Amino acid sequence: ETKMLTDAYVYNPKTKTWTQLTDVLGTAKGGSDGKCTAAGTAIDSGANHILIIGGDTGEDYLARERLGREIKQAADKAQAATLTEKLYGHFKKHPGFTKDILAYHTITDTWIKISEFPTTTPGCTVSVKWEDGIVITSGEFKPGIRTPRIWKAQAAPARPFGWINYSVLGVYLLSLILMGIYFSKREKTTEDFFKASGRIPWWAAGLSIFGTQLSAITFMAIPAKTYATDWRYIWINVAVILVAPFIIYLFLPFFRRLNVTTAYEYLEKRFNVVARLMGSVMFMILQLGRIGIVLFLPSIALSVVTGIDVRVCILVLGVMSIIYTVLGGIEAVIWTDVIQVIVLLGGAILCIVIVICNIEGGLTTIVDMAMTHNKINTFDFTFDWTIPCFWVVLIGGLAINFVSYGSDQVVIQRYLTTKDEKSAANSIWASGFLSLTAGTVIFFGMGTALFAFYKSKPELMNPMLSNADAILPWYIVTQLPQGLAGILIAAVFAAAMSSLDSSMNSVATAVTTDFYRRFKPNANDHTCLNLARWVTAIIGIAGTVLALLMAGWDIKSLWDQLNSFIGLFAGGLAGLFMLGIFTKRAHGRGVIVGLIASGIIQYLVKEFTSIHVLLYALTGIVSCVVVGYAASIIIPAKKKAIDGLTIYTIGKAKNS
Repeated sequence: ETKMLTDAYVYNPKTKTWTQLTDVLGTAKGGSDGKCTAAGTAIDSGANHILIIGGDTGEDYLARERLGREIKQAADKAQAATLTEKLYGHFKKHPGFTKDILAYHTITDTWIKISEFPTTTPGCTVSVKWEDGIVITSGEFKPGIRTPRIWKAQAAPARPFGWINYSVLGVYLLSLILMGIYFSKREKTTEDFFKASGRIPWWAAGLSIFGTQLSAITFMAIPAKTYATDWRYIWINVAVILVAPFIIYLFLPFFRRLNVTTAYEYLEKRFNVVARLMGSVMFMILQLGRIGIVLFLPSIALSVVTGIDVRVCILVLGVMSIIYTVLGGIEAVIWTDVIQVIVLLGGAILCIVIVICNIEGGLTTIVDMAMTHNKINTFDFTFDWTIPCFWVVLIGGLAINFVSYGSDQVVIQRYLTTKDEKSAANSIWASGFLSLTAGTVIFFGMGTALFAFYKSKPELMNPMLSNADAILPWYIVTQLPQGLAGILIAAVFAAAMSSLDSSMNSVATAVTTDFYRRFKPNANDHTCLNLARWVTAIIGIAGTVLALLMAGWDIKSLWDQLNSFIGLFAGGLAGLFMLGIFTKRAHGRGVIVGLIASGIIQYLVKEFTSIHVLLYALTGIVSCVVVGYAASIIIPAKKKAIDGLTIYTIGKAKNS
């Protein structure tokens, strides 16, 4: 007797292994409650679902098979003829294939019935993606009978965001503008606009660094990564604490004691003006791209779940950030960052609490599910540089954080807004502590909680959710009441804006200090202040336009895209600072060769190797340092005084 199969499997082409999944519409692997979907049509849907449309459950087939056996075993011709007529009747009166439309979620390994086909379901055919929907072409709707019809399915419109949520979001955004207006009264000089004249307390600077590094990408991408995989990316946050002493004792003294406004002033003092300008230009290009990414990626995720057009999201985030940053300078940036971090962390904690309350068994169930499905695994000691194993994440995390804390004007500028070197060091420790605690427990924990929630309630997941990183916004909009959802979505906006404002102000600082004031040392300070405001607006507009252009690009992962961008473009810049601080023989001509070579090597690494994106920052640093130092030995250059400019002579620099 034929057995109708209901089992499902996944194949891993890298390991060449098959793994059994939960039975189709069943509750366990190899269970008895599954459903056969023979000859059904299947297609991937959204970011993480597979749809199975229709199919034959086998009930009618088994009935015909039984009749066939009875015909062979008939006592006489009359009985056989009667049974044969009954068998023909099965073909003539065939009810058609099942109308059920099933969805399998590849992350939680769960099946649900999401809908029914509106008429007789076609089988023995294919489904294809076409324009904005799924198309089923022709197909067999009864044994041996095909249909000429073509069906098209489209996703239902997103749930309306609601006027209450819009009101909450509007009030939050308006408060940021008012803060910009308030701080604009204190921005009298470029010293105020760029460095807040040292008025920022260390804890506020630390919160601002944390908020700037966090961004909306991290706010959504860490829970999304943890939800889809496990806790192995935790070592990026641990790396912040490991890098902190290195930055505080070996880098911070140069930025404070040399009384610089931008980090790239150090490069001119140590090497030459070309190194300074190249470093500053690389930073500005990096920030322009970062603004585009930080604007676009959260906007597309928000658009998926709220129904707000992605371009509207981009424009709101961009315009609001431009207004208060132009008005209030670095002081407005830092204090709005403080508020945004509080909103961000408070919203995330609230979200976790609500998830716990909405799962039967609460925290115990979440922990049990996480342990059962290896969702809190943090160690993978495989020696494979192409996957996010322990070594890749830790080493890559050290390099990425070294780039950010040691050569990025966005972060370094925070060190310069505090009153002294000790306060600056405290701000770095505060940022590291927040990354290790809040950045780890809250955001990684949220991803695990969301996995447990949708594992236990798969019917609440949207099979058409097209953006893998939209899982948190989807939960917020669909599971939280009006008003509360508005606060949480405001937290996503807050995370995006805390990165945008920082990039805009820092680029304005670099343009004004490294270019205009460098070549016009006698320029009026009021003129420089006005220029800084204009540059802030221009870079904000340029980043917004870039984000609008990105709306037509296909970007799969927020996390990977950002880390790839930082690693490819910023590693060489960090290598310049390494050469300046830790070597005596490196000189201007040599390090410029190293920087150019690093860019070429980075391109080759990306195009012709399969190493993980987290290692791009490391390859950028190492290639710049090695080639730059070798070039400095080979290429002749005039000797330059380096008193107070290397770790060997830092004692000759004045403390500030």
